Amino acid sequence: MTEEHDANGTDEERERRLVEGWQGRYYEDFEVGDIYKHPYGRTVTETDNVWFTNLTMNLNPMHFNEAYAAETEFGERLVDGTFVIALTVGMSVIDVSANATANLGYDDIRHHAPVYHGDTIFAESEVIHKRESESRDHVGMVTTELRAYNQDDELVLSLERTPMVLKREYAQPSAAQPTGWPEGIGTQPEELE
Repeated sequence: MTEEHDANGTDEERERRLVEGWQGRYYEDFEVGDIYKHPYGRTVTETDNVWFTNLTMNLNPMHFNEAYAAETEFGERLVDGTFVIALTVGMSVIDVSANATANLGYDDIRHHAPVYHGDTIFAESEVIHKRESESRDHVGMVTTELRAYNQDDELVLSLERTPMVLKREYAQPSAAQPTGWPEGIGTQPEELE
């Protein structure tokens, strides 16, 4: 327990406890037909596009040459499509693959509309297939259709993605040591007794 001041300035004891945060979904949590609308839209900036284009050595002038792009049917630079894929997949991790041990494939990738600087992307995933692994008892495969929309509700990207997802009985996270935290970092249970 620790001492704190309440709104009236008097001292009172309060209970402290470790509370388990979001640990992601495990294989058993997925049902075919479930749709997850991923939190947080993301506005794509010019910097995102320029850095990604340079990092990946994409030499198409549609992404970095304003004078060239102005003369095309789009009239301005387009955001690199592989950035849109990476962003959308990243947005889905919180709901689909936080407990994945591997991504097995990305299939049927379609760009339905261009993405421009300043567009805000929103993503959702629909579970379309799941099965247990035949060679690994600790995982199952979950296939989702991942869809991305811009701020005008225009579908800009769709793809299927299949991660191998850990089964709950094989997971070891706890409030004291969530996934990705080394043992002994931060508040420990014994500190709260």
